[in-house]
Amino acid sequence: MSLNRREFLHVMSMAAAAGMLPGTSHASSEQRNKLQSSPLSMDLYKVPMKGKVRLLHITDTHAQLKPIYFREPNVNLGIGPAYGKLPHLVGHKALKKMGIKQNTPLAHAFTYLNFQDAAEQYGKVGGFAHIKTLLDTLREQAGGQQNTLTMDGGDLWHGSATALWTRGQDMVEASNLIGVDVMTGHWEFSYKEREVLANVQKFKGEFLAQNIRIKEDALFGGEYSDMAAVYGGAGLYDEDRALPFKPYTVKIINGERIAVVGQAFPRTANANPQSNFPDWSFGLREQSLQETVDKIREEEKVAAIVMISHNGMDVDIKMSSRVSGIDAVFGGHTHDGVPQTVPVKTPEGGICHVTNAGSNGKFVGCMDLDIQNGKLRGINYQLLPVFANVLSADKEVESFINNMRQTVYDKNIVESRNPEYAFNQDRLGKTYESILGEELALAEDTLYRRGNFMGTWDQIIVNSLREEHSSQIAFSAGVRWGTSVLAGEMITMERVMDETSMTYGETYKSDLTGGQIKDILEGVCENIFQKDPYLQSGGDMVRVGGMDYTCEPNASFGRRISNLRLDDGTLLSAGKKYSVAGWGQVEEVGNGRPVWDVVADHLREKKSDMKLKKINTPILKGVSDNPGIESY
Repeated sequence: MSLNRREFLHVMSMAAAAGMLPGTSHASSEQRNKLQSSPLSMDLYKVPMKGKVRLLHITDTHAQLKPIYFREPNVNLGIGPAYGKLPHLVGHKALKKMGIKQNTPLAHAFTYLNFQDAAEQYGKVGGFAHIKTLLDTLREQAGGQQNTLTMDGGDLWHGSATALWTRGQDMVEASNLIGVDVMTGHWEFSYKEREVLANVQKFKGEFLAQNIRIKEDALFGGEYSDMAAVYGGAGLYDEDRALPFKPYTVKIINGERIAVVGQAFPRTANANPQSNFPDWSFGLREQSLQETVDKIREEEKVAAIVMISHNGMDVDIKMSSRVSGIDAVFGGHTHDGVPQTVPVKTPEGGICHVTNAGSNGKFVGCMDLDIQNGKLRGINYQLLPVFANVLSADKEVESFINNMRQTVYDKNIVESRNPEYAFNQDRLGKTYESILGEELALAEDTLYRRGNFMGTWDQIIVNSLREEHSSQIAFSAGVRWGTSVLAGEMITMERVMDETSMTYGETYKSDLTGGQIKDILEGVCENIFQKDPYLQSGGDMVRVGGMDYTCEPNASFGRRISNLRLDDGTLLSAGKKYSVAGWGQVEEVGNGRPVWDVVADHLREKKSDMKLKKINTPILKGVSDNPGIESY
């Protein structure tokens, strides 16, 4: 029997999945032995209580209800004061800083090193049924759930097909099942206001955000208050102070009063369609935060104040150095999996412990507070990877997920702002499970997104856009969400939706001059590599297809981008127009098909030839000695 290339790869992937291949089909025997010498076991999750109160933290799960693969970045540059500091260390330098041995499960969890081989060895991570098991284990070790508090840092309701199709309702139910007590938000606000309020009302915990305000105009007349009344008052916590959501809460945990302040993503209105939340404004509101903390200290008689934040880690570090009275920040947004706290000196001389708990359900943060005589004396922190091969699935949560995925896709689903693509005719009458299980193509490269500049998944997306719109160039937003696919694994519709599903995924084609293209790249680059964290938004560089360029991150604004050339080597002319395709316009609605359907069709067509011929990775200048880059 003779097999063509695609058939051979498929057979090999099936054999690996069935355990018929030793370790990995392409790892060296030495590497396999190194990995196999560090087996996974439940010993990883033996975390005896070291204090009186246990705080548990998940963030940026991006609606990944089932276990997935997720590759950490090999490029996470720290610029200016962030140079060489966590979270801006990758690979071997990150392991050294974090005190983690190479070729171990923890090395796989916290770095990109040996990703394909280690992922095949250790299996998938995350999954809400497995997260629930870990949370319950940590609660039991703390003496019971009454001694713990579980927090979610946002980006909970977005990032999967089922979250898009249910408008986040599946994730509200899932978070209730695993026992989330408090949360804040970011992509939650990419649904419409009424959908947000409906979800907040159904959430059994508390939705906190001290830095969101109701716009003054919205409070004139009774329309806004009438809307809030429909959802049990959600969205109108304090009309006099124009607070839509509760700014903080005080919980009694094991007899101790613990305050939790909420900090939603401050730049939501810059990064997401304002038409979805016309009545709310966002911001850092540092002074408001200090006033809130002062009020808590003066009036609430608490043993500790912590903040559940979606600022991003660099912003949290700066804010902690400028606001006194917060003992710990449980951060999100930038997807940094950091297994140790970053201690930051506050203006009054105290210490605030800043954390960030990664993404996609890959980690659970666990902080024990040592409280004596009503005062915080110390903390003990661990960030635990959620290895699905070790942690059994909670039966109740697993049943919920399986049942939800049997929902039938119908005309009530809204996939797009463009009425023409509000729902997909081809999906009508099919279950979510059958839609998402469609095999589109066989991956011949390890597919990932995360990293400051480019990923293999991004290349597939920009190739798809160029093909769909017959354009010379394509742009794809440098968002940090999206799961990974191993080489030799089938790419399903579910994995495509992981990379693309959001409420404004329409595609478009436009004409831009070479000068405009450079300006766009300069603007995004400034957003990422601006030395002041308060002026960053926390994403990665826009992904570009059909064009190469040189980037100098340490240069000043307007001087970072140069040598823009089409794939054929032609230098872009500042005054000449070029056709550019893209997706995810914030304020405008593209007239093209949703990007997930564009990518899916591209994969269906290319399924026998998926080896990437070229990756439009920018040339970098001035960062060769930066410990935030490796194997570039």
